[in-house]
Amino acid sequence: MANCDLCVVRNRAICAALDAEELEALNAIGRTRTLKAGESIIWEGEDSVLVANVIDGVLKLSTNTEDGREQIVGVVYPSDFIGRPFGGTTEYGVTALVDSQVCVFSRRDFDAFARTHPALEHKLLERTLGELDRTRRWMLLLGRKSAAEKMTSFLVEMVERLGCRTDACKPGERLLTLPFSRQQIADVLGLTIETVSRQFSRLKNEGVIDLPSRRDVTIVDYQALVAEAG
Repeated sequence: MANCDLCVVRNRAICAALDAEELEALNAIGRTRTLKAGESIIWEGEDSVLVANVIDGVLKLSTNTEDGREQIVGVVYPSDFIGRPFGGTTEYGVTALVDSQVCVFSRRDFDAFARTHPALEHKLLERTLGELDRTRRWMLLLGRKSAAEKMTSFLVEMVERLGCRTDACKPGERLLTLPFSRQQIADVLGLTIETVSRQFSRLKNEGVIDLPSRRDVTIVDYQALVAEAG
């Protein structure tokens, strides 16, 4: 495993609470793993056997309905934590949307480490409460917001989590490469793919965004996007 000091999410992940000696001990029980787009690392309904920090990439959390349909229930980004510490059954699968890299720990080894390092347990609690807040906001988005508000809220979150991916962005612009297909965006937001396509076209026609390609989105007027998201 690479040295934790060289990790690009070192100061944002849960291990940010650890000192050099503690990092060395954590480093000894972890390993890095590369995931190809579409590759799963955790499966719904199985015992929790591993946990991980996301180093690079974007992964989806998903569950399946009784008739076999997939529902995306969350998305994780670099510095996010995945898995269920301290036992239990995993309630959702975790799959890479794009090529990704994660720092993986045996759940039992991680649990033992966390119990003897209160600062790490505290970070885990902070992350759990933060995830609860995001879940409540998502319930509001799905239950009360219009299709236009859902789309703009989704794009605002992408900007906040993925940012501008190139120095070529003009002042005020933010360029995103979405890790989702149009159908996946529809599934996440509880919309039809036709509605998603109409909203993209509307935002482009209004000069809020530009669409240089199927997956690339340029945010031309970020403040207008935020205002419409509510």
